[in-house]
Amino acid sequence: MIKKGLILVFFIQVSAMLAQTANINQVDSAGKKNGLWRGYYEESKRLRYEGTFVHGKEVGVFKYFDDTKAADVIATREFNEKDNSAYTIFYNQKKFKVSEGKVVNKVFDGEWLYYHFNSTTIMTKEFYKNGKLSGLRTVYFTDGKVAEETHYVDGLKEGSSKIYSDKGIILEETFYQKGQYNGPAIFRDTNGFIASKGNFVLGKKEGVWEFYEKDKLVKKQNMSYPEGLTKRKKN
Repeated sequence: MIKKGLILVFFIQVSAMLAQTANINQVDSAGKKNGLWRGYYEESKRLRYEGTFVHGKEVGVFKYFDDTKAADVIATREFNEKDNSAYTIFYNQKKFKVSEGKVVNKVFDGEWLYYHFNSTTIMTKEFYKNGKLSGLRTVYFTDGKVAEETHYVDGLKEGSSKIYSDKGIILEETFYQKGQYNGPAIFRDTNGFIASKGNFVLGKKEGVWEFYEKDKLVKKQNMSYPEGLTKRKKN
């Protein structure tokens, strides 16, 4: 009786597994993916992703696996049918987050966070609009102090930018226009002394620049003209 009972339990388990397998990777009457789907790596045949479709549209949480026997989760995407977005998290093989943020219509949108290696500490905070950097991008040291603050528009640096030392000293204080230096600029050494300052015009130093050593002015140079030449007066 015990053997028959074990055989019956085994038969039920196998039947359940077969029934479950039969319901995977199905399509609806229109040929669209419907229900639980599993994708596999072409060469290794290992599981690549798992998630649920409703008449061709992803719903809920999808999991993505690396191509190893361990099948570690390297990414998850939680789909929101209301705004066609997917909150995406990428992981490394030690299960630490690498980055996370929202994807809309397969492009980055809104706030994205990036983490220091094998850490829960935020390394970079960015904002995207239609897949391009837009707004303030902030970079952090491992202790959480700010390392850089730069504004972006349409994927290019635009406006003010500051780069800090790990002691909080502003090493560079500049402005950008369409990805190029443009406007007043101050550069400091690691002790906080001004090293040089002047003006940029579309990526090039223009006008009189001042150069310092330990905060003492040592040279002025007109960067608009080659060294050794002066602007000629008009007759």
